[in-house]
Amino acid sequence: MQGKNDVKQTTLADQIVIEGVGVHSGRPAQVLLHPAEAGSGITFLRTNLPNGRERQIPARYHSVCNTDLCTVIGDGAGASISTVEHLMSALAGLGVDNVLVEVDGPEMPILDGSARLFVEAIDQVGLRSLGATRKVVKVLKPVRVELGNAVAELLPRDHGFRLDAEIVFDSTVIGRQSYGFELDAGRYRREIASARTFGFMRDVERLWKAGLALGASLENTVAVGEDAVVNPEGLRFPNEFVRHKLLDAVGDLALAGYAIQGHYKALCPGHKLNVMVLDALFSDRSAHAIIETPVRRPARGVGDVLQPLAAFAPDLN
Repeated sequence: MQGKNDVKQTTLADQIVIEGVGVHSGRPAQVLLHPAEAGSGITFLRTNLPNGRERQIPARYHSVCNTDLCTVIGDGAGASISTVEHLMSALAGLGVDNVLVEVDGPEMPILDGSARLFVEAIDQVGLRSLGATRKVVKVLKPVRVELGNAVAELLPRDHGFRLDAEIVFDSTVIGRQSYGFELDAGRYRREIASARTFGFMRDVERLWKAGLALGASLENTVAVGEDAVVNPEGLRFPNEFVRHKLLDAVGDLALAGYAIQGHYKALCPGHKLNVMVLDALFSDRSAHAIIETPVRRPARGVGDVLQPLAAFAPDLN
């Protein structure tokens, strides 16, 4: 039975159209974000397939078919969509529960390399509350995965979702960085959404030969040289690199299909590691429970349009 103060699920208040190019394919892509009914979650609709086909792909960890350089989801029958993590991050960061994501090509547009433009588009239309209670997956006991020198854990927590990450690169430009934050819409906008993807100049030729990074440029990627960032404008944050790893983690972990109540801690995280820790969580029935969202904010009526907060205040941490 739903109490009158239960936190309600949300969707978009209106449709959104976003266009750009894929960072790996270099191909143009159009994305339509459609409001969706309560309980439908985030679903991708891959259109423009051969013979006019289209296929739905649920945004769930078990749909992941590749994690090399980006997160790719597919239906096992030839339909797939690459680089879903930045949009998934924006949706999770702003608390959007139900959306149909229509994509006309094999890769999501990279835009500026962060989640900022997705966030701005969502903020322009706002969110609408729905009649169903939001549910979360609560971490009941620690789960841990390792991949080489990389480690990720999901730990129990009394409320909310906190993420902490540390990265270590053999590069004087990056070095060792760590950052953490409590996931809520305000902090996500200010501290995480603008952090861009990055790559090393030394890897460019190898990636091009492999047919990757064909759409990468200084407009959408932080390019790391031998002793400096190549982008003329420099970094958006002194520790933009680890913040982007957290942006990716928010998006990858949103493939749980629910918001998470717990604590994510990672050393040298990546897409594969993030999917591995979700698989470990859901593979152990004693490690998780699906519960109704504990009330942490004022109740809103069904159909209310939730106005966004001011976005992207300066943050020099």
